[in-house]
Amino acid sequence: MCEADIELTALLDSLHTAIVVVNESLHIQYANHAGLALFETGFKQLCDHPLTDFFRPETINASRLKAALRKGEDFTENEVTLLFKEQRMVLADLTVTNMRLKDEPMLMFEVKKVDKQKRISRENQQNAQHFAARELIRGLAHEIKNPLGGIRGAAQLLEKELSPQQAEFTQLIVEQSDRLRALVDRLLGPNSLPTMQWCNIHEAIEKVRTLISAEVGNKIQVIRDYDPSIPMVCVDTDMIQQAVLNIARNSIQAIKQANINHPKIRLVTRVDRQVTIHGERYPLVAKVKVIDNGPGIPLDIRDTLFYPMVTTKENGSGLGLSIAQTLVNHHSGKIDVESRPGFTAFVLYLPIKKQEQPYE
Repeated sequence: MCEADIELTALLDSLHTAIVVVNESLHIQYANHAGLALFETGFKQLCDHPLTDFFRPETINASRLKAALRKGEDFTENEVTLLFKEQRMVLADLTVTNMRLKDEPMLMFEVKKVDKQKRISRENQQNAQHFAARELIRGLAHEIKNPLGGIRGAAQLLEKELSPQQAEFTQLIVEQSDRLRALVDRLLGPNSLPTMQWCNIHEAIEKVRTLISAEVGNKIQVIRDYDPSIPMVCVDTDMIQQAVLNIARNSIQAIKQANINHPKIRLVTRVDRQVTIHGERYPLVAKVKVIDNGPGIPLDIRDTLFYPMVTTKENGSGLGLSIAQTLVNHHSGKIDVESRPGFTAFVLYLPIKKQEQPYE
């Protein structure tokens, strides 16, 4: 490859717009980094495969594309819904351009996600709300725990002056004080700093798969879809395992409540490039997805999903997702959610750093 080709490849890979090139048979010949991220796979899995291998039938109009090639016509469509076979949905502006590559007619697809800016804005708002809620809870916890300690101590002193029959009431006060203190501690979530170590992210995911498979037996199918090429990541494996487990258990409960036919949970790992998390851009991140075919998340709680005490489950505490987000935040990561009836995906983004880089 000559120097000009290297510079052109680097230029295309720096674009936020996905560039995908197909030949006359609609087989993929090229994709830049944004294109690989769109398909959520590597180029070896794309190269020379037909577009129809990746999209649902209603997404690809092969006749129109071949007619565009034959007539040399370009076209643009705005806010096109791209439906992938693994149930992902992407809203994008699409431009299809005729070109020649190696003296053969080709079509170049430019795919620009129109929901990306909206999602970034929503993430920033949710992140600010999350931290505001955390600070409010910390303040309330301090105000609650101090009086509780006094109540508990007074009850223990009073117990010494009472008969055994009356002491039962003071014991009840002590037990309920301890219960409230434990609830406050759970609301605060994990406060210990992560113990970072380099590891294969699949070690933590496999532990989660083993746990939930044991819990559900053959009632829910648990599917693995791992990308073995993901580099080593520097994480606290216990924290990541707990975050994924909390999300997976939420999926299990949602599926059980809805009595879904052929219930499935998929654990998926992929890499993504040039991802912005909390205002910082990372060249490479690991993505861990927990996908279920349950009823979807109700619209009225989607914006407050990660708040403590927000739940649709009977007798649920609403702390699982809040704790998961706190654990992922400890890793400078984030959690994204996509949900509609029959498809809910929680995506954990974890920055991948080079092993020689210090981890703050």
